[in-house]
Amino acid sequence: MSVVPFEVAAAGPVGPVPARRGSRLALPVALGLLALPLITAAHHSRPAPYGDHVTVHARVADGAAAPELRSTGRAVEAYDPATGRPRWTYSREGARPLTVLPAPGHAIALWSDGLVTDTARADGSAVRWHRAIPGSAPWLRSPAARGAAGVLQPLDPRGRMLAVVTPQRIAAYRSADGDLRWVLPARPGCAFEPARAVRHGSALMVAQPCDDAATPWTSQLIAVDDLGRIVPRRTPLGNELPGGAPDGVATRAENEVAPPR
Repeated sequence: MSVVPFEVAAAGPVGPVPARRGSRLALPVALGLLALPLITAAHHSRPAPYGDHVTVHARVADGAAAPELRSTGRAVEAYDPATGRPRWTYSREGARPLTVLPAPGHAIALWSDGLVTDTARADGSAVRWHRAIPGSAPWLRSPAARGAAGVLQPLDPRGRMLAVVTPQRIAAYRSADGDLRWVLPARPGCAFEPARAVRHGSALMVAQPCDDAATPWTSQLIAVDDLGRIVPRRTPLGNELPGGAPDGVATRAENEVAPPR
């Protein structure tokens, strides 16, 4: 059998056909238009930070009374004290609120995953900050936590400072921005009991029972305030916002646990 060679006749010079200027510009534009819906969809599908979901139910007029707060199983709810109607609801994916602490302008909540949050109390317009309590989630799930009783404690009447009390430590945060101001660890062999905390004047007194029976009772009770542990000759530490006025705290004795910041 003979093989007939196959030949291609060229009508002109063989080589790359130069692309037109319009064609070079059209391709990137077309690709960009195709990608735009994908980018938009990805933006809208991003999960909310920390699994936050805030629903505002009603607009709040200027000067309206501060809402009451309650925990409703899976969410923190703020409702009008006069009508009982909800103003806003705040929930988080995979977590439930254990306790809620109302303060002037603040709705502070402790969640089952060991996160503390602060929401604008009046209208729920923003979750201002989130702070994690290291190693607290297993303890919060245990019966020893007693439903997180006493974990959130105000450290001054105006709600400017918050104490988070756990068996391992007491941590103080500035309510305005969640800034960590000082940390007081439990004494070795001892543990704080948040549910056994009481207020005496401006001081918060927290039980710190110890395993060693020889430990004096005076070491098993700790007194703190917004400036830290109450001890003689505390060094100055201002808790005001950066650049703000001292607000009368400069002359007060303050914390010796944390260095000035």
